[in-house]
Amino acid sequence: MSEVNDQIREMVTSNDVVLYMKGTKEMPQCGFSSRVAGVLNYIGVEYQDVNVLADENVRQGIKDYSDWPTVPQLYVKGEFVGGCDIVTEMALSGELDTLFRDNGVNFSEEAAEKIREANK
Repeated sequence: MSEVNDQIREMVTSNDVVLYMKGTKEMPQCGFSSRVAGVLNYIGVEYQDVNVLADENVRQGIKDYSDWPTVPQLYVKGEFVGGCDIVTEMALSGELDTLFRDNGVNFSEEAAEKIREANK
């Protein structure tokens, strides 16, 4: 399992934004993954997607790595942000904008505002 842990650490530290998810950003395979990928795609964040369905070791390994029991899992600059509910709440409150801004991650502030307007 150490090899998988090293692989995950390398992925989250060598990419600004990483989403461990079921499926891919182009074709999510569950509603929760679809929601997080949808937010990131809509606001124009460049991110690395990792399909946990492609490798059972990674699927379990990411849960062990973060000590978080579910997927999707979002990482920004090597730090675990959260899963679907947390990312959704952050998008609606504006905290996700702040997180991306503070970490130098490019995104469309206009699109992020449209998400908040549509969910009022």
